[in-house]
Amino acid sequence: MARATHPQLSYRPAPGEIPTNPGVYRFRDDTGRILYVGKAKNLRARLSNYFAPLHTLHERTRRMVTTATGVEWTVVSSDVEALQLEYMWIQEFSPPFNVRYKDDKSYPYMAITLADEAPRVMVTRNHKIRGAKYFGPYPKVWAVHEVIDLMIKVFPIRTCSDSSYKRAMATGRPCFPGQIGRCGGPCSGRVTIEEHRAIVDDFVAFMSGGDQRFTRQLTARMKEASAAMDYESAAVYRDRLQAIEAVLNKSALVLPDDTDADLFGIAEDELAAAVQHFVIRGGRVRGVRATTIEKELDISGGELVDQILQRTYGPSGSADIPKQVLVPALPDDAAELEAWLREKRGTNVTIQIAQRGAKADLMKNAALNAQQALLLHKTRRTSDYVARSQALTDLQEALDLDEAPLRIECYDVSHLSGTNVVASMVVFEDGLPRKDQYRTFGVAETTDDTDSLYQVLMRRLAYIDNERDGAAPMAVDAATVAGGASETDADEIAVSSDPTAEGTVVTERSRPRFAYRPQLLVVDGGRPQVNAAARALADAGHSDIALCGIAKRLEEVWLPGEDYPVILPRTSEALYLLQRLRDEAHRFAITKQRGKRKRDIQTVLAEIPGLGEARIRALLRHFGSVTALRNATPEEIQELPGVGPKLAATIHAHLASR
Repeated sequence: MARATHPQLSYRPAPGEIPTNPGVYRFRDDTGRILYVGKAKNLRARLSNYFAPLHTLHERTRRMVTTATGVEWTVVSSDVEALQLEYMWIQEFSPPFNVRYKDDKSYPYMAITLADEAPRVMVTRNHKIRGAKYFGPYPKVWAVHEVIDLMIKVFPIRTCSDSSYKRAMATGRPCFPGQIGRCGGPCSGRVTIEEHRAIVDDFVAFMSGGDQRFTRQLTARMKEASAAMDYESAAVYRDRLQAIEAVLNKSALVLPDDTDADLFGIAEDELAAAVQHFVIRGGRVRGVRATTIEKELDISGGELVDQILQRTYGPSGSADIPKQVLVPALPDDAAELEAWLREKRGTNVTIQIAQRGAKADLMKNAALNAQQALLLHKTRRTSDYVARSQALTDLQEALDLDEAPLRIECYDVSHLSGTNVVASMVVFEDGLPRKDQYRTFGVAETTDDTDSLYQVLMRRLAYIDNERDGAAPMAVDAATVAGGASETDADEIAVSSDPTAEGTVVTERSRPRFAYRPQLLVVDGGRPQVNAAARALADAGHSDIALCGIAKRLEEVWLPGEDYPVILPRTSEALYLLQRLRDEAHRFAITKQRGKRKRDIQTVLAEIPGLGEARIRALLRHFGSVTALRNATPEEIQELPGVGPKLAATIHAHLASR
């Protein structure tokens, strides 16, 4: 092992000091704590990336290397050994800058205690039962019990507790579940220990792959018994066959029945990722494992897959590693991962991207589940009272505010190639969204997003003036403002001091809800957007209101007048709150902008004689989008039932002239 340290933040080892061999490296801070562990096929080439000029590094990589005071590396003989050593060190040291996992512990498993004299089937969340074989996880506890109830009709194995088993074997009196037909172990008095073990083996074999040989055997025995007029036995085989079919129907056949694979669907953003791990055995989804990952450094999709596979299969035995691993992106060291998995499994293992057919469809389903899980993770985190309180406190400290920002407003601008410009305002109070106070603004004339943002903030800040000074509201052009739009299309916010002024409307509400003064304004964007917002605050006389911007690419927090952004820790509750604000403002702006485009096209179509509301809706539903309808030929429009050649030509000509 070699070590290189420097007293300065830029502590690059001397040229030629780092070997070109494969190996694993560790960054340490001044207390000796390991900050980050990584592997490399060429240590010199990999580490040189960390010691490039600081201004060229990703912000979070820069924070890691400037926090560290030394770097160590260990040379190994092969890339596979580097992978194994990296996994071992990550498990041992839990470095803060490596990705961190949070399993969804709520899913129950079916476990068969194979190490027992008479193995028992049970429902458990304990993953550390010695010698147990696990199946699942299942989405609900009742789903596991339902499968067990069906399975023990076909493979009657022990279900009673260990204490009941010991008492029954000692006294010779069947256990209570055995007396009512719910336990098929030796404790029931119906089978010997050896016979029971054979039934357990069949139980495990069936659950491991849905082995069709059991269906064939039971069908053959049922027919033999029926031919021999042993109808009682035939009925037993029939019931068992129906139970098997019921179990198979609980896990739909999604791939060919000889497919044993693990499929990983991943959804990620700059801060976190959610993983849906589908366990497929015998072509059927036998279980789903959900994992949430918190990312500290910026890593690519392939690097994330690398970490997920290491973490998933590192502690696994050979029986838990499938023939095929399906992923959304191949890591750079896919060949080394395959070799590592092949060594653990004992037979060949392939890592592939699901590109077409049923596997690609299943990958889309897994990715969709992952996307929903990621959204749920962020929502739960934002909704948690302790997390919210911590987020507001962290935000106060990071932005150097006098008080915690209990009311935060976030703004975003959406447009379609410079047209249909819509800006959104979303409001969070005490860290929670107040959807009844969301607003949208229409912008008629603008040069760019910063100009749109300036206009919108000037309008919004005018209402604070009105509330504070008690003056009449200033005139606002109703043609350029479409405010008061909440999730349910609330009142317009355009107001005027002169009720007779042309092009204005007057609200009867003397105190609009958005008149409340925010402690913090957040804009979606970096330095240009923050500067535009700061200019609006200054021109409106509200420079005392705190302001920041959050840039999506690197999740940087920009403050007005600063040359460098504030970098919040990736696990910071404050950063999660700002990200949620930004995402919600973007979602709301996009939703309203799309609605505006739809209303525009409906207005245009309503001008065509012979085209009523029903046909307009049918047209939009048939073509799926405004763009597709505008690009459609008269012949394509004519395909819609009830639209003849003349009307189709009129619709095409009318849209072309607009």
